[in-house]
Amino acid sequence: MKVSIVIPCFNEAATIRVLVDRVRASPVPDKEIIIVDDCSRDGTRDVLKNEIEALVDRVVYHDFNQGKGAALRTGFAAATGDIVLVQDADLEYDPAEYPKLIKPILDGQADVVFGSRFMGGGAHRVVYFWHMVGNKFLTLSSNMLTNLNLTDMETCYKVFRREVLHRITIEEDRFGFEPEITAKVARLRVPIYEVGISYYGRTYEEGKKIGWRDGFRALWAIVKYNVFR
Repeated sequence: MKVSIVIPCFNEAATIRVLVDRVRASPVPDKEIIIVDDCSRDGTRDVLKNEIEALVDRVVYHDFNQGKGAALRTGFAAATGDIVLVQDADLEYDPAEYPKLIKPILDGQADVVFGSRFMGGGAHRVVYFWHMVGNKFLTLSSNMLTNLNLTDMETCYKVFRREVLHRITIEEDRFGFEPEITAKVARLRVPIYEVGISYYGRTYEEGKKIGWRDGFRALWAIVKYNVFR
């Protein structure tokens, strides 16, 4: 089965080339790599045009910054694989772990797989306590309304059979994507699995972008897509 790897990218000039090399080296034989640049302004576009376009299947450029959700909406529309996997453009998540992420789908057990930073797996860099608390609070809030028992709703690593994505319309443009897609997948009542992953979190000095305002938006999205839909 072909795996489409969708990489939303914004101001990742320092990491995008290394990330693409790791994705290309990942042990998945039949893969399609799609990068969506969300109007980067730090030189990322120059790296993409001069070094990376020839190494991947497709690069899509947004004319103005719209957010992660919008970039994923663009990438999902371009994906042609049987399986679609989300990969952030930083180096917090390890593409070498793709085989265990897609295994439940290949085995016919799952239609959706979440990679959990909180249920074991490989190495974890020790970073921000309050980020961990916030992630667990948002996951708990989401679980209470979806009736799922996820441990990491906010994880980057989400993997879907493409037919599942075709049944969902992504509305959130920014980080509200995570609770939105979780709510909409839960409503479909498709089999969902979690697998433990490693996590190499970065600091704000190293380029981490998500902040407390995104947490409030995620909380609103949990209510919006579970209660008012």
